[in-house]
Amino acid sequence: MPEGRPRDRSYGPTVLAGLAGAGLAAVAGTRVWATARGDAAGVPVEASVTGADAQPLVGALALVALAAWGVVLVLRGRARRLVALVGLLASVGALVAVVAGLGTAEEAAIEAAVARGATGDAFRTSLSAWYYLSGVGAVLTAGGLAVAVVRAPGWPAMGSRYDAPSAPAAAAPTTEEDMWRALDEGRDPTS
Repeated sequence: MPEGRPRDRSYGPTVLAGLAGAGLAAVAGTRVWATARGDAAGVPVEASVTGADAQPLVGALALVALAAWGVVLVLRGRARRLVALVGLLASVGALVAVVAGLGTAEEAAIEAAVARGATGDAFRTSLSAWYYLSGVGAVLTAGGLAVAVVRAPGWPAMGSRYDAPSAPAAAAPTTEEDMWRALDEGRDPTS
């Protein structure tokens, strides 16, 4: 690293917070979000709805953001920034889906309780901690990816030793034997 340039210390904390947030949102998006309680002829009825049932986009977009973190760790430069932007859009989409799922989850839980035989209008609904944790996870990964969009080009990258090896330029075949050898090696002898 050049002498005059200060070291960017945002890499580790940002990646850890972003990965944790994306993982949390992906897991919380599949857990029970809402529960409805009602009565069926005096018998208590309870039904629950998962985030995957209420808002399937949350889990899917959280997985996209999680995959974006994996790619951000491998790439360099503009490609890294572009992938971070795609991940940011996915995590913001997951957050929007969580907020939209507030009413959807409770309504789906009431419908599930009615399907189990509950009657009347006196349903008690509650949101679980998983609903709120999916929102927290989406906010964490969105914040981390926003930092990555801005600072990723200055972050350390994997060494070039992990790049695919480049083939040495082959000399153009001059004899008929060289042409056949090039064909055997899978090269085009006419180029």
